[in-house]
Amino acid sequence: MDLKEEEILGAAIVDHWYYRSKGAALRSLLKGLPARRLVDVGAGSGIFSKQLLEHGLAAEAYCIDPYYSEERDETHAGRPLSFRRVLEPSGRADLVLMMDVLEHVDDDLALLTQYSNDLAPGARVAITVPAFTFLWSGHDVFLEHRRRYSLAELEDLVRRAGLEIERGRYFFGLIFPLVAVLRLLESRRVKRGDLQPASSLRKAPEPLNSLLVAAHALERILLFPINRMAGLTAFCLARKP
Repeated sequence: MDLKEEEILGAAIVDHWYYRSKGAALRSLLKGLPARRLVDVGAGSGIFSKQLLEHGLAAEAYCIDPYYSEERDETHAGRPLSFRRVLEPSGRADLVLMMDVLEHVDDDLALLTQYSNDLAPGARVAITVPAFTFLWSGHDVFLEHRRRYSLAELEDLVRRAGLEIERGRYFFGLIFPLVAVLRLLESRRVKRGDLQPASSLRKAPEPLNSLLVAAHALERILLFPINRMAGLTAFCLARKP
């Protein structure tokens, strides 16, 4: 996850419609596939690991992020949760999370291959990335993204890293048309110098926050299982052969 957005939202991140909906979509993607040991790469606050621990989709979790000021161990929902700057050599996982990570690094294939090579056969990798290059805007500049991906581009990357695709989908399709228009208009303003790069994520009033949570819950049930057309985020679940 993006640490800059965590700084913007603070404690409200737990209830924010975007992170609640994204976490629910992740759990839907992983339904029926509980992991013993979860490694969350670029985890930030560990919000997605915590959600998986709460819902019994992981027995223990390791959050990995080089920007942690200190390493620590705690429990969440009665399960072990560790925060580390680097993964120990013995840190083989049943499930690796890369939630909005690959778009931040210069060599996305090298990072994904690094973790893929260390997985045992049958282990899985769950990935999310921002979708579609044409949506590039000041939001991406502010968050220091290197790129955005189509689902086909993400799946090609995953295959080149030695993994097999199990599920690939777009999410946040309901708000895609509106956000696409706003991003295109914003992108023009950034290029002209009329608008400084900034995150598009904001704290929402409670009625609007609840409405967006409900709308995306409906999308998750009706559209997410079959959506390979459009959305703001591309999801991919892959398996080590």
